[in-house]
Amino acid sequence: MRISIKGRNTPVTEDLREHVEKRFAKIAKQVSPLAELELEVMEERNPAIADSQVAEVTLHLKGVTLRARDASRDMTHAINLCADELARQVKRHRDKRRKRRESRAAAEHFGGGVSSPA
Repeated sequence: MRISIKGRNTPVTEDLREHVEKRFAKIAKQVSPLAELELEVMEERNPAIADSQVAEVTLHLKGVTLRARDASRDMTHAINLCADELARQVKRHRDKRRKRRESRAAAEHFGGGVSSPA
């Protein structure tokens, strides 16, 4: 899985990159190596917003795009929340695909497929 990190109003440090790679490693094992993960970290400059550190994640898979956005007082916490949310979405997507594939195979096996005219 390819990971790209962009920072808006905040620098992207080497520590942050390592943290992101560590947190999204679990997801990387479940998706194709061709998948692209885009992480955008930003800081809200409005003093009225307590959760000023925002992380947005977009995961481009074959045929589907998964997104997560979370805000927190701490950037690493916001990234962790995004990683957890994206992990749930990836699991749900994989379960859907597996269920679809199994139902198709069962329909073929039990004669639910298209029969040729005699």
